Amino acid sequence: MKEEGGGLAVRRMPMGAEVMPEGGVHFRVWAPGRRKVEVVIEPPEPEPGAGPAGFALKAEKQGYFSGLFSHLNSGTLYRFRLDEEPSLYPDPASRFQPNGPHGPSQVIDPEEFAWNDQDWHGVNADDPRGQVIYEMHVGTFTKEGTWEAASRELPELAGLGVTIIELMPVADFPGRFGWGYDGVNLFAPTRLYGTPDDMRRFVDQAHTAGIGVILDVVYNHLGPDGRYLDQFSKHYFSKRHSTDWGETFNFDDRHSQEVREYILANAVYWVKEFHLDGLRLDATQQIFDDSEDHILAAIVRRVREAAWPRSVYIVAENEPQDVRLVKSPGQGGYGIDALWNDDFHHSAMVAMTGRADAYYTDYQGTAQEFVSALKYGFLYQGQWYSWQKARRGTPAFGLPPGKFVHFIQNHDQLANSASAKRVHLLTSPSRYRAFAAVLLLGPQTPMLFQGQEYASSSPFFYFADHKEEIALLVAKGRASFLAQFRVLATPEMQARLPDPDDPMTFMKCKLDHQERVSHAEEYALYRDLLRLRREDAVFQSVRRTGRLDGAVFSHDAFVLRYFGENEGDDRLLLVNLGREFILSPAPEPLLAQPANADWALLWTSEHPRYGGVSTPDWPTEGCWRIMGETAVVLYPNPRQPGE
Repeated sequence: MKEEGGGLAVRRMPMGAEVMPEGGVHFRVWAPGRRKVEVVIEPPEPEPGAGPAGFALKAEKQGYFSGLFSHLNSGTLYRFRLDEEPSLYPDPASRFQPNGPHGPSQVIDPEEFAWNDQDWHGVNADDPRGQVIYEMHVGTFTKEGTWEAASRELPELAGLGVTIIELMPVADFPGRFGWGYDGVNLFAPTRLYGTPDDMRRFVDQAHTAGIGVILDVVYNHLGPDGRYLDQFSKHYFSKRHSTDWGETFNFDDRHSQEVREYILANAVYWVKEFHLDGLRLDATQQIFDDSEDHILAAIVRRVREAAWPRSVYIVAENEPQDVRLVKSPGQGGYGIDALWNDDFHHSAMVAMTGRADAYYTDYQGTAQEFVSALKYGFLYQGQWYSWQKARRGTPAFGLPPGKFVHFIQNHDQLANSASAKRVHLLTSPSRYRAFAAVLLLGPQTPMLFQGQEYASSSPFFYFADHKEEIALLVAKGRASFLAQFRVLATPEMQARLPDPDDPMTFMKCKLDHQERVSHAEEYALYRDLLRLRREDAVFQSVRRTGRLDGAVFSHDAFVLRYFGENEGDDRLLLVNLGREFILSPAPEPLLAQPANADWALLWTSEHPRYGGVSTPDWPTEGCWRIMGETAVVLYPNPRQPGE
């Protein structure tokens, strides 16, 4: 069939295969250094002995090749042939790989999906109600591990109080299961969870339920298997920088403009064609760019432009805790909305488990650390960090609390314990309940890891299905990484580490949502705390005003005072992670009751509804007796005339 056109045409994205409004499919691919690029269509049943037919694309400037073919349509399977070589390769901007990264690409028409979210306004980082993030791995969130099955749980998440689902990466990767951080087809939602329209339907139904959806994207490296970008251009990857996982993208060297365009198009693609409400940028400290316009700043700018008039929410992981990422462009920053706060997690784990090995070494889990984290976000803002033998963090004073994402579980930290046990199994039930209050009533943005809300019994191991030679290297590398923990470096523990390539390792991680019933007490705890966070005017206002102060009573006990916008309308959060004690004497002004009122009990972590032993009525006279391993919220109860 004769090629019918070349050039850029009117396209949504600068690369990939697109169904044209007037009919046909337009292909465009970047392959500098190649003399000839052909599109090879894969018929369902090719004639015996017939080789695949190729349709040549026309060369453009800057190394692009393109062409329009009117006889093709949505659903067409294709690959590219380069310089008449025998091997065929999937599209670097493939919208779907129905048979995985090594198979043909499929033409997808996003216009075929009928959206119902026209009244959805997106996710606003400045929403006075705040945000509650829920990290989800689609493959283990349900027994089926599909978009369709996950959609059925959306009403329950909305009722819990979740406002944002943060999807672990979905860019297609080889094998039957994986975390998604070794993706190789950045534009193709993995076939393991369903079709691209199944993903769109999930997002559409999330919006109907009042939940935004953001996607964890990996722009620092690609996985080792199924990576064919090198065949199209060696310039995709940097010769100046490298990451802990190998080669990284070329954002600042020769031909970097086209590589930047590829990554920027991908970020925009998720917002435009899947109506996603933002991104979570993985390991940004491993994204290297010496350009004047850093790629992270460019991503944020382009995504916001593409989403307008909807609002988007962009969060980043940044191990060095560089606040430049969340400062505005006017302040020399990149304009990201929030950063993960590992400091809070590490301190919480030390307090809950008593263990301070490896990267927990520089945390004590004391009351002062939690007062500081809830007031200032990062604990390390430039101090010496002995584990890394370097300074850690940058000054974060004055940043709004919503700029920090706090958590006590996430995918990495669960898997890094080797047993992958949830934290409620590593500490006492009462201490776990108290920590739930610290997490969910703090002014920062809380994040839950799937199943945390009902104390899931499912572990979350590291799992990745690779071919044998890669699987052996992955297992060896995983064991070496975990050996930084002294208890995991012993021969007996090294021998017990789960095999990432074993299907049972993956299957054990699947959630059982029936535990919402069997673990009803833990589920009630999270539901009630999130309702209090959402509905109490004082907790709401502090997220906006930052009017919060705290004081330490002992190594394990502290108080936080939330100052309401109306005089005297304050809240106290008393937390005691140690043994019971009597607060006498009490020379701390934060404990003073507002005028003409007495402190009264609003909420307690020891309510029998949560499996606790209850808390007596709060005394209006005498000293306070603070129960061990408990958290209570007090409110000012106005005195009656004559009292």
